[in-house]
Amino acid sequence: MREKDGKNRILRVENLVKYFPIRAGVFKRIVAWVKAVDGVSFDVYEGETLGLVGESGCGKTTVGMTILRLYEPMGGKVYFRDIDMFSAKGERLRKLRQKVQIIFQDPYSSLNPRMRVKNIIAEGIRTHKLASGSELTDRVADLLKKVGLSPDHMNRFPHEFSGGQRQRIGIARALAVNPELIICDEAVSALDVSIQAQILNLLKDLQSEFKLTYIFISHALNVIKHISDKVAVMYLGKIVELADKKKLFDNPLHPYTKALMSAIPIPDPEVRREKIILKGDVPSPINPPSGCRFHTRCPFAKDICKEEEPDLIEIEEGHFVACHFAEKF
Repeated sequence: MREKDGKNRILRVENLVKYFPIRAGVFKRIVAWVKAVDGVSFDVYEGETLGLVGESGCGKTTVGMTILRLYEPMGGKVYFRDIDMFSAKGERLRKLRQKVQIIFQDPYSSLNPRMRVKNIIAEGIRTHKLASGSELTDRVADLLKKVGLSPDHMNRFPHEFSGGQRQRIGIARALAVNPELIICDEAVSALDVSIQAQILNLLKDLQSEFKLTYIFISHALNVIKHISDKVAVMYLGKIVELADKKKLFDNPLHPYTKALMSAIPIPDPEVRREKIILKGDVPSPINPPSGCRFHTRCPFAKDICKEEEPDLIEIEEGHFVACHFAEKF
């Protein structure tokens, strides 16, 4: 496992590809493909939080689901501690899934309404044979306390809780099997702003206590800035910029990242920021543009942008950009 700043690499994603078929006709033949994720690569190191950000439909959730094999990949590799997750089967895959968990976006639909909280949290513990009997009950009670709920809540059903409380149950469920990496898929986007702050602070506290690593997926850059150590910006199935949080927010180099930054609300009414209004809509992932996928909306696009797809290259140490003219901005 390659080290960086004394930390081991926990996850390596190489050229990840996931398309979804579009079927039509009586025989439901495949007539086209939705190119949701089209060659995504990045590394995640122990104890850090990688923020994955972009507009709705850019493929960031599909990346998380495919890493977990909730969607089967069409290409590429994912290595968890140098173990190939896509070739793992049976017992080996089950053990890998214990180490990589997910917190879903919607706290209302991600919990089984017919199961009591105790059984929701205990399900993974039983599956991986980590505890049973009174030990299991004590473990569930302890997990509920860790996420800010009471052990008295374990016999209630999900509908008896608020959205923030349900998400705390989802976090407890993810923690139950002692994971090393948790994928947080828009984990706070369905919550009120005040509750978002509580959940984000809870996640940071749990990360410190349990030495967790996160991939945090969000469309909100202010949330990403609060929780992330490193940020990857996605557009139409591709990563267009990848850097440490400070470098990315202090000096965004890709035109798309600049546009996203300009839309972040500023709480001070006296401060003015020039907003970059992108022309047109996001192209369809069924038939993405040739060359650079952003060229149809980019204010700086040249002929080469329409013809050649830019590689994700290192402009400065630790700062990667996929743009033909990144060094000129």
